[in-house]
Amino acid sequence: MATDGEWALRFHGVGNASAVELGSSMATIERDGAPWLTIDCGSEGLTAYLAHYGEPPRALFVTHTHLDHVSGFERLFVAEYFDPVRRGRTPVYVPATVVPLLHQRVGDYPNALAEGGANFWDAFHLIPVGDAFWHRGLRLETFAVRHHWPRTAYGLRLPGSLVWSGDTRPIAELLKVHADAGETIAHDCGLVGNPSHSGLDDLEREYPPELLGRCVLYHYGSAGDGAAMRARGHRVAVPGEALALAPPRMPASS
Repeated sequence: MATDGEWALRFHGVGNASAVELGSSMATIERDGAPWLTIDCGSEGLTAYLAHYGEPPRALFVTHTHLDHVSGFERLFVAEYFDPVRRGRTPVYVPATVVPLLHQRVGDYPNALAEGGANFWDAFHLIPVGDAFWHRGLRLETFAVRHHWPRTAYGLRLPGSLVWSGDTRPIAELLKVHADAGETIAHDCGLVGNPSHSGLDDLEREYPPELLGRCVLYHYGSAGDGAAMRARGHRVAVPGEALALAPPRMPASS
């Protein structure tokens, strides 16, 4: 059963850590044009988010803690902590094995405020998650991907609608399970791969045509690299693009 409403994925940034002109990879799942769940919080991505929506994210999922994906949290802390309505209410869903890494990266600086009296996580509603979690009545799934080190990076699935790979090497065996309902797949891909990221040759070699045909590629190195991947017949995301999604195939919780 599909849920009601119009669903979309808006890309705030699509570049790798060095592609500042493309923005840090970050996106928001929208429902009826409103932000529903934001994926990651890099500095350039947060700037693009604020420019588009005019307010901070309403809810966040963190894939991993490389700084191009979490460096916006320091700025977001200030916005959340000093807003008496929002303070402590914005859910931040984090895979349980990533929680200590996120705290080390963004939450563990002595005295979150120079004046004292505040803990970093006072500003947010931190929710550690396992293989699945609920957000606004819908159940999402998470799965570990192949990026840099085991159990440090995760993908996200909104069943029937979207799979977000996160930063990863090819994961054909995982997508057979976690993208088996026709989902659009937003996939990490550069023109040339490396030990932590997929390259286009990797995906063309390891993914069947049906799966690759559902992929929208992001996290690439330059506008020229994006053009080269399009020239090989692939769909490549651009900053600010809103990609229509199928409605999730699940009922709302009672």
